[in-house]
Amino acid sequence: MFQGASSLSLDAKGRLSVPTRHRDVLTALAEGQLTITKHPHGCLMVFPRPEWEKFRERIAQLPMSAQWWKRIFLGNAQDVDMDGTGRVLVSPELRAAAGLTRDVMLLGMGQHFELWDKASYEAKEAEAMQADMPEVFEDFAF
Repeated sequence: MFQGASSLSLDAKGRLSVPTRHRDVLTALAEGQLTITKHPHGCLMVFPRPEWEKFRERIAQLPMSAQWWKRIFLGNAQDVDMDGTGRVLVSPELRAAAGLTRDVMLLGMGQHFELWDKASYEAKEAEAMQADMPEVFEDFAF
């Protein structure tokens, strides 16, 4: 459903303007209601609310041995609504957790988005591009 990268800027209040190509889908799919939470790789996950509810149920059913992961995903989740101009507020706590500065990258990851600090994303992408391709890609023709 969601794919592609968008280079964006957070405003002084920490608001993110959702790219136009995603606004209509998010409005139709989730009435502009989103949930943002931490990702273990140092970015934020941004879900349309119906997709968040599915993810939340899967996380809630994890065993007690995964309690810290429940805390990371569920304990840090914040519900937000797109305003009339398609902006969402990213809380100071979540911005700090992901090291977000003014310049960010929003990546469509299928059913959700990842929100990265632009410099962090570019460094991690460059590192990945220098590494050997994982074995799971052996059957792909590049």
